[in-house]
Amino acid sequence: MKMTPNMRKAQENMAPGVITADGFLGDDKRPLQDMIVESEELLRHEGIDIDTVVQTLKDLMEEGRNGLGEPITVDGKWIVQTTEARGHLPCPFEDGIYRKITTVVRNIEKEESIMYSTISLHLLQKHHFLEGKGSPFRLEPVQLKKVLELD
Repeated sequence: MKMTPNMRKAQENMAPGVITADGFLGDDKRPLQDMIVESEELLRHEGIDIDTVVQTLKDLMEEGRNGLGEPITVDGKWIVQTTEARGHLPCPFEDGIYRKITTVVRNIEKEESIMYSTISLHLLQKHHFLEGKGSPFRLEPVQLKKVLELD
């Protein structure tokens, strides 16, 4: 699929060292448009509604902020730790700026975890982008289902 100039610019912005040291692509070399199409297919296959999962992740992030950087237990199901760093990050699609907030959610029973940031949530909700394979902040749909118990 042919990429638009905006998609090409976003992919350039996602490269390591442009916005973040590691970038957003991991070791994925495919065109951004192909990554997004695959992300949408994976989410659909797993029966994951983007808006619902984003809201759940936002809620967990907010609960984690109550721990002031320390891990806290949420609903007896998850250990949540939210950390904040000074500064902001621009979206690679150039449509917003986001605080540097990172959250790790670990499902106590399943001993599985996910890590995400405010920009991860924006990329998922607005652009349907899970980040490239190998990216430290990639949101794998199967892992999301396990950790958040979306069955």
